[in-house]
This record gives sequence, structure tokens and C-alpha cells, in this order.
Amino acid sequence: MASKSAGLSEGASASLREASAPPASQDEITALRGASARIVENMEASLTIPTATSYRAIPVKLLEENRQTINEHPATGNRGKVSYTHIIAWAIVQALREFPALNSSFQFADGAAHRVTRHSINLGLAIDVERKDGTRSLLVPNIKGAGELTFQQFLAAYADLVGRVRKGAIQPADFQDTTVTLTNPGTVGTVASQPRLMTGQGAIIATGAIGYPAEYHAWSPQALSSLGLSKVMNISCTYDHRVIQGAESGRFLGRIQELLLGHDGFYERVFEDLRLPDKPLSLDQSPARFGGPLAKDELEKQAGVLQLINLYRVRGHLIANLDPLGEHAFYHPELDPATYGLTVWDLDREFVTGGLGGLPRGTLRQILAVLRQTYCQKIGVEYRHIQHPEEKSWIQERMEPAENRAPLDAETKRQILRSLAAAEGFERFLHTRFIGHKRFGLEGAETTIPVLEWILSEAALNNVQEAVIGMAHRGRLNVLANIIGKPFEKIFSEFEENVEPLVTQGSGDVKYHLSSAGTFRTAQETEVRVSVAPNPSHLEWVRRQAARAGHSHSHPRGCRLRGSGSGAGDAQSVAAPRLPHRGDDSHHHQQSDRVHDPARGSPFVSLPDGCGEVGPGPDFPRQRRRSGSRDTGRKDSLRLPPAFQEGCGHRHLLLQAPRS
Repeated sequence: MASKSAGLSEGASASLREASAPPASQDEITALRGASARIVENMEASLTIPTATSYRAIPVKLLEENRQTINEHPATGNRGKVSYTHIIAWAIVQALREFPALNSSFQFADGAAHRVTRHSINLGLAIDVERKDGTRSLLVPNIKGAGELTFQQFLAAYADLVGRVRKGAIQPADFQDTTVTLTNPGTVGTVASQPRLMTGQGAIIATGAIGYPAEYHAWSPQALSSLGLSKVMNISCTYDHRVIQGAESGRFLGRIQELLLGHDGFYERVFEDLRLPDKPLSLDQSPARFGGPLAKDELEKQAGVLQLINLYRVRGHLIANLDPLGEHAFYHPELDPATYGLTVWDLDREFVTGGLGGLPRGTLRQILAVLRQTYCQKIGVEYRHIQHPEEKSWIQERMEPAENRAPLDAETKRQILRSLAAAEGFERFLHTRFIGHKRFGLEGAETTIPVLEWILSEAALNNVQEAVIGMAHRGRLNVLANIIGKPFEKIFSEFEENVEPLVTQGSGDVKYHLSSAGTFRTAQETEVRVSVAPNPSHLEWVRRQAARAGHSHSHPRGCRLRGSGSGAGDAQSVAAPRLPHRGDDSHHHQQSDRVHDPARGSPFVSLPDGCGEVGPGPDFPRQRRRSGSRDTGRKDSLRLPPAFQEGCGHRHLLLQAPRS
């Protein structure tokens, strides 16, 4: 649909202004200056342009769902949310590359009419700005060379432009040479709009509010999805009719619709530019019939949902966000709903979950949200290989209802922040004060300090009186300073090679080998004696040192603190979940199954061999390695420190971390 308006002459415009009624005496007259005066000039100049407008209603089901998938991905936090306008603007840029006539403009030169062909797409963005006095104005800077950018670069340029407008740091050059403008009155609920076209531009695109047609507003999401009804968005293209024809504008809007419906790999390229480990959803043309009988395909979909839930529990850790730099993304077909015949129309349909997160039934959207949050975020969990069903259920029942997010009160968060600040401040000081010294810093793994504090606090609550830590070079100085309480002046003097002459044999030859002991005081004012065993440059010797320290006490309890990172940014942390007591003492000397794969940088806690007798209280079963297996220093897997079990009578805790 198109509408046309002929331009008014400057004389007619002046006559209209002169015919305006004089203001009443009580009215206040304020001169328009600055940006407001410029808007007046532009609006009056736009009256001289003969324009026409094309309209189109576009279904936005895929736009909505794929945008949500993008924003649910963990890497989104590093770049900000992707809005509807981001994707629509990107579709406009791609359509302009195929229809360059819309990027042209009209110009009088030497008394003759000319078409100006623009080879660069400078996309103007209409940005509403609120002043301090509450008044509003509209600024339209542009993204230069938008057609040569990738989607990732386009997002960055878009955010930079909007940020500078909000800060008042925009420059006059940012407003020059705009070829096409995008305005979005839909943000205030406007369904459709016919904006004014500025001189020097070929077209202005306006998008309306996104929603269902008014007659469907009372319908439930399940009913709408079952019938295949999508939200729609009205889009208009107002163009200079002197150089652009209606057919070109109509085909241009049609191309935007095709792109937003996923044609020609539009969303695939967006996901690829953002390095997402998922495939975008596609539009299924045959949604399920609403109110019909339980058909064969519906039974297959229910079976597919149960398969999908199981595969997330088994394979979800493969696409977990464990890389702190966020550079790597992986796609796994077994975690793609499309593999099981599930489509975009199934997202609001209810399915039986089999008890996922305590939810007997839920929509596919809810199911995917629980699975992705539990298994694909900052914690990668691999536990389905465990042979005992009750142990698997125990872990599952504690992860899925909470979605692997422990609620923390404000004071706990402040304490964690203080611990992280202390750990980072210590490393920064060493880096600036002792440049060039070898120190095996904890950069990228500062969370080790608050996690160790939590373990020791839990141990103290369970009557543990002493903890012996055996750990690697990396992070040792930070642990000595912030956990053991070794004086800073003593640590710094060791950098000056002022080592005490009476150090006993075996305490190490350099500062990151030295042992120390102190008292750790918890937030509950309880105390735990804690020491770090010396760490000579040999993995097995570290292990024996910590084990020997544990055997020197009655009822020693041991676990090994592992950090698989060897450089800044590598994962290094501690995990100490409570696992159930099987009530069979014959399992006490067996090693349990693996929960985290160390090759992927996943941290875990384990019990070393030869840590003494198991005392009273519940204990997670341990299984020995097969005879003849080679000890690589990673021979034990996730272990429950029994001292953390409620009602446990252990008094000593041994922490050992082999060298990474």
C-alpha cells in the first residue's frame, strides 16, 4: 500500500505561518534555538520533497525467538543485549545492498535534476533524547559504512553511537551524509507511522509496535502457538518519489520480510558473527492443530522432549561457558531441539518433563531455560556415568530446582567481594612492585580464595579443628597471605631473597615452595588451624608431604584441591558438594566416578590414596583404580570431604592440590 504527498512551495509554507492565530496574552512564547531550531528547518525543508509511502505487515515469530536465544547465551553479558531494532536495522542494511536504488537521493545541479548514487550505506538512527528539564528532542546521527560491517561490528558501532548521544559527546560529522534513516515509534506503542523524509536522503524506514492483532489479545500463548499465529510488526518506507518508484520500495520491504523470516541464512550469519554454539530456529509451516487428538507426531514430540532433557544432563557440559575469555563456541547437534522434531511453534506447548527441576509439566520454553541455566552456564557438570541411581538423583535434585544458582544474601556477597578484592590487590601489588620476579600468580583464578574460605567455614561448622593444604605453585603466595595469614612483610622480604637461615630441610628452596601455618577465623567467630605443606618441584613429593602431614594427626581427613589452569584466565576453583551416605562401609575405600573432566579446565576435589581411616559419619564411596594403571597426578575424581557432612565427627581436613 502506498500514499503520496506533493511538496508545498516555500511561499505556501510562509502563507500558512502568517495565517496562524496570534497567541493569547497569557501564553508564553519561547524562541526555539539550537537543536530545536534545526528540527524546524529540517521539517520545513522536508515539505518540498514529493514523497510516497509503502506499508507492510511482517510476522516476527522468528525474530522474537532467535533474539531470545541470542540474549540467553552467556556471552551476551560481555556485549550487552541484542534488541529487536538491532536485528531489524541489520536486515535493512542487507536489503539495501540488494536494492541500492533506495540508497540514492535527488539533487538539483546547474539548473537540472540529478540522481545521486551512494555507494556507501550511512544508516541514520533516530534517537530520542530527554533533557535535564524534561523536554525531549530527536537526534539522527548515522553509522558510517554500515554495509561493510559484520553484525558484531554493527552492534559495536550502534552501541557507540547511542552511547555518545546519551553522553552529549556526539560530533557534527556524525550527522553528515546520511543516506537512509530508521525510526522506531513502536517503542511508545505506535502501530504504524509515516515519518518525514529529510533532504539529501533516499528513504526513511519506520517500524511499529510488535504484538498480536487486536482480535487475538485475549488468547493464551499455547492456543496462539498451536494455531501458528505470530506477532506482527508494521513497517513503512517513505521515499523520494523523484528517484525511487513504488515497485522498488515494495520489493525492498519484501526483502526485509524474507530476511526476518530466516531466508538465505540470515540468522545463521548473525549467529556465526556472534560465535554462538546454537543453530537459529527456523519457521515450520505446519504447526500442530489446536484441540485435536493426540496424534502420532505429538507422541514423537513428547518422546523428543524427554530425549532432549536426558541429553542436556549428559552432554550439557560440552557447551558450558567455561572459557573466561569467551572466545570459543561449540555446537552440539544432540542439544538442538530441531534434532528431535521440535519447532518454533512448540516453545509454548506443554510437555511432561519427568520431574525436571521439580516441574512435572512445562512449556518447551521453560524446559530449555532450566536445562541451559543448570548445565550450560558457568558450571559444567558431568555426572550421568555414575553407576548408582540414588547418587545421580541426589546430585540432580540439588542442581536442577536451584538451576545451579545458590541464593546469596547481601552480606555474603560483600564478603566474597572483599575476598576477591584482597586476592586481586595482592597480585597487582606484586606485579608492580616486583617486576620480572617469578611468582606463579593467581590472576584469572581469584575465586580460589573465597571458595577456600567457604570450605574452611563449612569445615569449622562441622567440628573440624585443623586443615592441611597441599597445593601447587600457582596461587600459593596468595593463599599464604589471605588464608593462612602469613605477614605481608615476610612474603615481600622473600622477594628480596632475605630468607630465614634456620629453615628446616624440606621447606623448599624458593618463596613459592615454602610452607606456613596459621589460624583461619570464620564469620561465625570459630577458628580452624590451617597450614600449607611445603611444595618441592615434584608432583608426587607434594602429595606425600600433604599426606604425611595428615597422618600426624588423629582421624585425618583428606581431599585434594585441584586447579587445572597453568596461565592467567584458566579455570581454577574448588567444588565440595555433599553426597549421600550409602550405608555400606565396604565402599569406604573405593574411588568414586568422575564428575568433571580435567582436560576441559573443570575444577574438582578428590581424596588421595593413603589418607588414613575413615572416621564416623556419612562418607561418599571410593573406588580404587585398576591395578597397573599409570598415576598421572590426576588419578582421583570428585570426592566428598566427609568433614562437611552434618553430624560428622572428623576434626582434621587435608587439602591437596597437585601442580597444574
